[in-house]
Amino acid sequence: MAGVQFSADQMNKLKNAMTRASQSQPDGGAKPEAAAAPVQQTVRAGGEIFAEPEDRLARGTYMRVEKDAMTAWLYLMPPEEGQYYTKGDLETFLEHHGVIKGFHRSNLSAMIKKKVYNREIVVAQGQQSVNGKDGYFEYLFSPDEYGAPKIREDGSVDYTNMSALQNVHQGDKVAIYHYAVQGIDGFTVYGGELKSKPAKDLPPIRGRGITRENNEYFAMTDGKIEAKQGKIDIQKVHQIVGDVTMIIGKIEFFGDVIINGNVESGVTIRAGRNIEVHGTTGCASLFAGGDVILTRGIQGGGKISARGSVFADFIENTTVEAGGTVQSNTILNAQIYAKDKVVTTGKKGCIIGGYAHGLKGIEAMSVGSDVEVRTILHCGYEPEAYERLVEMRRQETETREALADLVEAMTDALREKRLRGSSTSAATEAKLSDWNKQKDMLFSQLDAISQEREQLEELVEGSRGACIKVDGYVYRNVIIGINAEQMVVEKDTRFMRYSADKGIIEASVL
Repeated sequence: MAGVQFSADQMNKLKNAMTRASQSQPDGGAKPEAAAAPVQQTVRAGGEIFAEPEDRLARGTYMRVEKDAMTAWLYLMPPEEGQYYTKGDLETFLEHHGVIKGFHRSNLSAMIKKKVYNREIVVAQGQQSVNGKDGYFEYLFSPDEYGAPKIREDGSVDYTNMSALQNVHQGDKVAIYHYAVQGIDGFTVYGGELKSKPAKDLPPIRGRGITRENNEYFAMTDGKIEAKQGKIDIQKVHQIVGDVTMIIGKIEFFGDVIINGNVESGVTIRAGRNIEVHGTTGCASLFAGGDVILTRGIQGGGKISARGSVFADFIENTTVEAGGTVQSNTILNAQIYAKDKVVTTGKKGCIIGGYAHGLKGIEAMSVGSDVEVRTILHCGYEPEAYERLVEMRRQETETREALADLVEAMTDALREKRLRGSSTSAATEAKLSDWNKQKDMLFSQLDAISQEREQLEELVEGSRGACIKVDGYVYRNVIIGINAEQMVVEKDTRFMRYSADKGIIEASVL
């Protein structure tokens, strides 16, 4: 009925019809003079509720509430001649039928003052709940350890943007904590509550080299900043702008070493954490307690040893030992040993010549070459490691037996000493002293043997499921090794996966 307009003649006819309806019964009989008191109607969301006589509103006036109980509308009929409405009449009508909250008082006032009749007007509006917002830290530096390597147009990978360095200076603001903002509860026009989701605050940041002032964190020293596992650490960084030549010769630093030039042959760099070289690297020796990143690769017979991973544009004629992954675009005639994986990335990622070992596997685009350069790929535990494990188990058993025999002999001698007391022979006393030293030595040996045996067992266990995957060519005469097994590729092939099951290398097409 919203928006319907009536002429004066239509209004009179409507009033007369209503009057006649009120004076008659459904069966056509006359309405009793003493009618029963009207009963308040039940409020139905989405339905229309018409005014009753006690509401002091003209017949035909009704209220309508949306199904979600968030909006109430009022359709107001004109009052009888000589009568008028008040704002209180409208509010009483709404409250009488359950609408008790969110009154649109300006609309109610306008309906009275401007005599807004014969159309629906919003007279009450609920309020949706607003969920709270949890507290969070805003880092004023990138919390990522490395940037993602960029894929070049030719499909190779550019490592020049993989910098682990983010410098800060003493007094720099490094983080801001934004406190939780609690939500706002809502309500319906019937007064029902709409609860908001509560918000939670986070504990303060822990770390080294930072200080907190209210909700802001500042650097206490110059250095490299990084975020790991909810902590912020600022580490000292040694940075060189320019080349490292034989004039410098050796660099040793407990933190990160960043070189923005080239590293010439003969140079030795030792870092307690990461090493980054943003130029070319010649026949140098690099030792890192963390990762090594060579944005332009290494060649010339150098050596890299890293407890973490090694990332390089290319690796040529170099020995690499990594506690993590070795990842490069190209590996040429190199000796690679990785406790995780060896990965050559990009469309042209290849391994040509040399020996590549990844404990957990090798992934490459192509292996070997059409001129049949000797190339060996090996994953899983190396035969020497397994032989060493067998030897350690043998030595552990023999040492335990020798220790048991010695303890038994010492027990007999101590029993004799207790029986004889002060008359114990000097020879027995000397033996006990000598045996005690042997016992300590055997215990020390057993600890060392057990520790090495456990490390080798972890190595063998970590190689389970290791495989070699080549997404491109595998050229003839490439040697595939998995654990103690080997096979020679007899003809050129493509898209291969090599794995070992029960001592046999299985080749399958990817």
